Parts: sequence; structure tokens; C-alpha cells
Amino acid sequence: MMIYMIMNMMLLMIMVLVSVAFLTLLERKILSYIQMRKGPNKVAFKGLIQPISDAIKLISKEWFFLKVNMIIYKLSPMTMFLLSLSMWTLYPWINLYYMNNSMILFILMLGLNAYPTVMIGWISMNKYALIGSIRSIAQMISFEISLFLMIFTFMMLIESFSLKTFESWNSNNWTIMMMLPTYIMFSASMLIELNRTPFDLIEGESELVSGFNVEYYSSFFVLIFLSEYASIIFMSLIMTMFFFCYSMDSMLFYITVTFHLLMILWLRGVLPRIRYDMLMKMCWTYFLIFTLLYLNYIYLVKEMLANF
Repeated sequence: MMIYMIMNMMLLMIMVLVSVAFLTLLERKILSYIQMRKGPNKVAFKGLIQPISDAIKLISKEWFFLKVNMIIYKLSPMTMFLLSLSMWTLYPWINLYYMNNSMILFILMLGLNAYPTVMIGWISMNKYALIGSIRSIAQMISFEISLFLMIFTFMMLIESFSLKTFESWNSNNWTIMMMLPTYIMFSASMLIELNRTPFDLIEGESELVSGFNVEYYSSFFVLIFLSEYASIIFMSLIMTMFFFCYSMDSMLFYITVTFHLLMILWLRGVLPRIRYDMLMKMCWTYFLIFTLLYLNYIYLVKEMLANF
């Protein structure tokens, strides 16, 4: 049984990494056609193995030894990569999906993502990286509050902490019909958590250069890059699981996941960045208040139905 679980996990991780590679190619193609150009189309057929070529180029780059604590410097992107892959243990191939507190585990894993970002910005000994990490952490923590309250709303609906229970409940209910405002806010919070346009503010200002990862290169930059795109795929899967009634065995489920991925990539090409003060105002004066009101609304509806 243990060997079977390890093989499942290894196969899942390989498939996630391959998916990430071709997601980057899809993003470059979509952005190029939005900007009326061809994009990568020289390597193999229509640029099909361009991601593999890019990965070889990045990994083979020269190493520079900075005057920093190299142990923490190396461990920070590795930790970010491992945390990103660890969220995929909640996929149905792995037994953690069937545990009674899987939704709580998802919240904990999501909250841990802030720590490697802090370590990367701090250990780089670069003021630009530090400013980028502080801004990233501020927006991640601010919107995680609203995001967790939205997930708590789902827990209240099903009266359970299990993703499996939620899937069974959701198969008979169109959650998106009763929680459309939450779907819109969840989508925006997901973009903020992932640092995606129009909320990619960690690298959107002249004083931030490239954000918290400005001092990372070669294989360490690859780890940060892979972790970000693996999280994009997983969050698209989670959003589909929460709001749509398709079973994970259905092709419609994966079509909807692909739709969410395309939406994230498309937004990068069509929207400008939001101002940082407007982002924080949106969090603390709109999202949080509306989420709390919606939480109370769901509670009152369930009480009325129980008494009826």
C-alpha cells in the first residue's frame, strides 16, 4: 500500500511539472497573439519544446556566490517549491484528500507560503528584494483573511471539513448559483495570492526591480518559477472544485479548470496593474466586510431551514 501511494505521488508530481512547462508555453502564445505577434515558434514544431530549451538554459547558467548565508539562501526556494508541490497531496490520487480535515489542511498549507517569501527577501541582503517581499507578504496576508472566511462559508454549508464530503454535496448543488458574489471575490483573492496581473505589485514599481527574487538565478530561479505556476494550476483546480458541480472523473471538470487557467493568462495581457493603496482598501473595506455579511447570510439561511 505504501509503495502504491509513493508511486502515485511521484507520477502526480511528474505530471504537475510537465503541465507547468507547457502552461508557460501556452501563456507566451496567448500573450503574443494578444500583442499581435507570433511568440515562440522556432524550437521543434511551432515551438513545442521551447519550455524544455528554456529550462536547460536556466539550469546551465553560471553560479555566483553571494556574501550571504548560503544554507538559508538555498533552502528558501527549495522550501517554496516543496510547499507548492505539497498542496497537490490533496488531489484524489493521494489519501490526504479523503481525510476528515482536508480543508483545514489546505488552509494551513496556503498560509505557509508566506514564510519562504519572507526568507528569500531577507536573506538576499538586497533592499529591493526586501521591499518586494514585504509588499508581497502584506498583500498575501491581507487577502488570506477574506479567502479563509470564504472557505469557512463552504464548511458551514456542508457542516464538514472534508473535501470529499464537499464534492459529494456539491454534486447535487450548483454552488456558483447561490454564491456568485463569493466566486468573483474568490477569483480576485486567488489572483492576489498568486501575485498575478492585475495584482502583481511585487514587480510593478521601479524601486522593486524584479520583486523578492531579484538575487536568484539559475536552478534556484527555476524552483521559484515552478512553484508559482504549480500553484496557479492547483488554485484553478480548487476553484473549480468549490463552485462547480462536476465530478473529478468528468471531462467537464478539467475543461472548467482549463477555462480558469486561460482566464488567468488572458488577464495578464489585457489589464493594467492596480495601485497598491487601492488594493489594500479593496481588501479591508470591501472584501472583508462583504465576506462577513455573506457568512452571516448563509448562517441565517441554514438556521431558518433547520427550524422550518
